[in-house]
Amino acid sequence: MASGTVLIADDDSAIRTVLTQALTRAGFTVRATGMAAALWRWVSEGEGDVVVTDVVLPDENAFDVLPRIRKMRPTLPVVVMSAQNTIMTAIRSAELGAYDYLPKPFDLTALVQTVARALDQSAKAAKPAPSVQGEPLPIIGRSSAMQDIYRLIARLTQTDLTVTIVGESGTGKELVARALHDFSKRKKGPFVALNMAAIPRELIESELFGHEKGAFTGAATRMAGRFEQAEVGSLFLDEIGDMPLEAQTRLLRVLQQGEYTTVGGTTPIKTNVRIICATHRDLRQLINQGLFREDLFYRLNVVPLRLPPLRERTEDIPDLVRHFLARAEKDGLPRKEIAPDALTRLMTHRWPGNVRELENLMKRLLAMEVDDVIPLAAVERELASMPPVQPHAANAGQAPQGQDLPSFMESHLAQYFASFGQNLPPAGLYERILAEIEPPLLRAALAATHGNQLRAADLLGINRNTLRSKLRERKVVPMRGIMSSS
Repeated sequence: MASGTVLIADDDSAIRTVLTQALTRAGFTVRATGMAAALWRWVSEGEGDVVVTDVVLPDENAFDVLPRIRKMRPTLPVVVMSAQNTIMTAIRSAELGAYDYLPKPFDLTALVQTVARALDQSAKAAKPAPSVQGEPLPIIGRSSAMQDIYRLIARLTQTDLTVTIVGESGTGKELVARALHDFSKRKKGPFVALNMAAIPRELIESELFGHEKGAFTGAATRMAGRFEQAEVGSLFLDEIGDMPLEAQTRLLRVLQQGEYTTVGGTTPIKTNVRIICATHRDLRQLINQGLFREDLFYRLNVVPLRLPPLRERTEDIPDLVRHFLARAEKDGLPRKEIAPDALTRLMTHRWPGNVRELENLMKRLLAMEVDDVIPLAAVERELASMPPVQPHAANAGQAPQGQDLPSFMESHLAQYFASFGQNLPPAGLYERILAEIEPPLLRAALAATHGNQLRAADLLGINRNTLRSKLRERKVVPMRGIMSSS
């Protein structure tokens, strides 16, 4: 059974009672108070092995007490609780040296386990950090899905680890990358972003590593690459799944050796850059297809971070809508409110384009509506006029037809499953999907071979009898002309 003394500070007597009972059952000795002054007195007298404190206390904010605790007793773990479940709360807790951050409401078992872990190791010494209270939130949302993201971001800002952010288009991958930089020890250095899908393949190595004068036709002067531009800062490689294999090999060498050479150069250049990358594609699938190096994947995927799509965090939509409405005046648009039933309708939409789609919709409504309150009818009208958006469409503005087949199928299946809400589709999905895929595939093979079934069968990798059987089964009428080989 666990042992040790836990100091609890929370102005809610019910929470103090529940925490005291749970920690006592787990074997801890507990002292609880509703005031920061009492907590500070106990800590300064040397009491307690772990502190569990709410942020907002009647007499003082815990974020003001935490630096004093860290200075007096740097090895005393402090677990911060808060109902202000924003990314800034999580980041502020990490910056001030809290052992962990738990958003309210939390699972009692998780809290007991956190306290037990805190007793097993000493908290790291806090690093002084400027106040971030009152600053605009870089990421909006208080849902449980986002709380896990905030906690991970808060921990990663205190490290230099390579991070791979995975998520659908429009989920805010670059916002997360910027938060990882802006609240890290590299925040005084540059944040440099490069979208792999937006750069011609033949220019990516030059963009990344720079080139020397005369390195290739058109290289009239030396150009610094993104690695050089991001020195002592962070380099964000967006859509890393679109990086050509040749550039992947050079990037792997940089990660392994910490140096690179410019295109046309011979002198190695040392680099001190944190790599953050993002993709909407399944990198493991690209590895299986031979399009992405497995060794590079493991170098980049040190800490994977998956951003949930908006349909998995619909409870964040009211906060997002209020944020976009409040920002209207900065964009020169009139300030408006939204009717409650209109807001409810926004929460039921599936949002294939995620937060970006919601933001664009709000901008249109703000620009077009004359009334001070956006009505349900306006929202319905705009949603009805919006073209369908593939959830996994490329971030570089490529049309859906520019997707590879696996990505397109993932998009199609994601929308299909989403159409059933919390339920599953009817049984027999495998056969229904094959029935959709095989007919156009058979027709395309026949068209490519001008109706020659023997050549079409060879193209598909099946024998002619199997092809004829599938044509009958899928009710595909063979092309007129050459029906078979002679």
